[in-house]
Amino acid sequence: MKKLERLGIRTDMELVLHLPSRYEDETKLTDISDAIFRRTGPVQVEGVITMSEVQYRPRRQLVVFISDETGTLVLRFLHFYPSQIKQLSSGKRIRVRGELRQGYNGAEMVHPAYRMVEESTPLPDALTPVYPSCEGISQNYLRKEIAICLKKLDLADTLPETLLAELRLPGFSEAVRFLHNPPADTDESALLDRTHPAWIRMKFDELLAQQLLMRRAQLARCRQKAHPFHLSGKLVEEFVHHLSFRLTKAQQKVVSEIRRDLGRNYPMQRLLQGDVGSGKTVVAAIAALQVIGNGYQVAMMAPTEILAEQHYHRLSEWMTTLGLSVVWMSGSMKKKERETVLSAIESGQAQFIVGTHALIQDTVRFAGLGLVIIDEQHRFGVGQRLVLRNKGDTQSEIPHQLMMSATPIPRTLAMTFYADLDVSVIGELPPGRKPVITRLINQERRDEVIGRVHAAAMQGRQIYWVCPLIEESESLQLQTAVDTHAMLMETLEGLSVGLVHGRMKSEEKQQIMKEFLEGKIQVLVATTVIEVGVDVPNASLMVIEHAERFGLSQLHQLRGRVGRGDAESVCLLLYQRPLGKTAKQRLVTMRETNDGFMIAQRDLEIRGPGEFLGARQSGQAVLRFADLEKDGDLIEKAAALAGSLLKGEMADADRIVSAHLQRWLDNREEFLNV
Repeated sequence: MKKLERLGIRTDMELVLHLPSRYEDETKLTDISDAIFRRTGPVQVEGVITMSEVQYRPRRQLVVFISDETGTLVLRFLHFYPSQIKQLSSGKRIRVRGELRQGYNGAEMVHPAYRMVEESTPLPDALTPVYPSCEGISQNYLRKEIAICLKKLDLADTLPETLLAELRLPGFSEAVRFLHNPPADTDESALLDRTHPAWIRMKFDELLAQQLLMRRAQLARCRQKAHPFHLSGKLVEEFVHHLSFRLTKAQQKVVSEIRRDLGRNYPMQRLLQGDVGSGKTVVAAIAALQVIGNGYQVAMMAPTEILAEQHYHRLSEWMTTLGLSVVWMSGSMKKKERETVLSAIESGQAQFIVGTHALIQDTVRFAGLGLVIIDEQHRFGVGQRLVLRNKGDTQSEIPHQLMMSATPIPRTLAMTFYADLDVSVIGELPPGRKPVITRLINQERRDEVIGRVHAAAMQGRQIYWVCPLIEESESLQLQTAVDTHAMLMETLEGLSVGLVHGRMKSEEKQQIMKEFLEGKIQVLVATTVIEVGVDVPNASLMVIEHAERFGLSQLHQLRGRVGRGDAESVCLLLYQRPLGKTAKQRLVTMRETNDGFMIAQRDLEIRGPGEFLGARQSGQAVLRFADLEKDGDLIEKAAALAGSLLKGEMADADRIVSAHLQRWLDNREEFLNV
């Protein structure tokens, strides 16, 4: 079993649930002559070795000739052991499987799978499973070990027969044995695309285990203690009254949900998602005021200094009019300034603390942390979020937590990997926000784009020009930010062109962004450091260089930096031919819609869940069998059953939950505190 730990297999049941990725049909033999004639796909033949020799031209290799009654075939081994020379000697019978190609001596197979047989050796009566593996673990070893486990383990069903009948699912033992040894006449396409009833059972069980675990995490959180914050004084009322805009209905609804959560004596764990520019920050500010009004502190953590500083300036503008203290904490602060801020945080003088990862350092000690706000939460790991939240763990009370994301999460993803969270959605943009017009433009029309940039600048507008790389990459041959900046400085004579990228010192970046915000810089060449949080209302044109290299969600985030003022805004996606299928899908989607939720769904379909999960999955059971795009109906059924079981609405619910989690996750619940 030690050897299997490299595949993440620690128990006999995990070995049984190590299901095949594909199958080989070794139940049929083809005559050598027919195989040579058809020469399409893998084929299995059997014959007697007529000659075997080690040849040295053009390189050392073992060449074996086999024959049956219909023809002769060459087997070629470029890598072999001395024992194979003896094993593959003349007169022995061999059964081989592989793809044929034309060689120097006629039809041949290179490094085929083979086994030595007798003339009477029967063919298998089931398809041969091929398992995910790694170096040092052979298929034969896996097949043997799995067969042993299938015989010795109790594979009794965790779900009652009545429920299986209602869900139209086969029994667990029947399904798992079938997948390891499917009969020869099984529909192979149903096995490969995982639509066979046996696969449906495995996917449902996996989803049910995941739902049970996530919902138990949510129930465990409800047993923890947090300080209940009821509305106190007139801080919130005064803040809303002084805003220069009215909250949308969606914002008001979310504010009510968060207000209710903060008033409870167990910690809020809410994910606030909303499209770019939907007004999440003002909602977070209102939540913060509810906590600060009760004498506690609030910490907001953002993934980049640019975003964190933007939050700091905006929140300072709002909070100082209410007589509140907002401080800023980053890794690039000078020692004396840092010590002053640390002292203000520890003494409680600082009420709202905004910063980057610097907030989770040991030297940061809070007087009374009541609420943690994490912006762009998918960019932080589980451990990082946990460290910040634990800084408020005093007298067995832990802070409430609000996580924000401008990357809308598709419904199936929210139902699975975020099932332990309460989710709020700001589904509308503030009045007056106009959709950004998006155009796809071939790189060959670059001069026209530069002309358009110049015209926009002459009209008093500001422009972003986004590049994917900082330095030259010979392998990708992409235009770089540094080169583009130099080119635009020369081409756009008379205009102020700035440059900002991730390798610049923090002070430099901040100074450039400040000048762009103040209108001193007309064209800003940047890498994706400006992806989130940068708010310059006068910027109405964005050019994204080599847009085919970006992910959909990233393109949408970047596009969200324009369209924040009154002027009609445009995003030009420069692409280079030839375009691959996936890149074309992304760019067409960007041209067709500004709807972040639709874009998120398309991104899930194209790229899978990784783009949305980020580091959230550290320590969690990742779905191996279910497909978030194709198995939406199974997700809903599993979610409904998990809810029913945990509420005790079914007979013997506790036993079912315990048995199911034991089988699928070995009761490992190390991420309950995520």
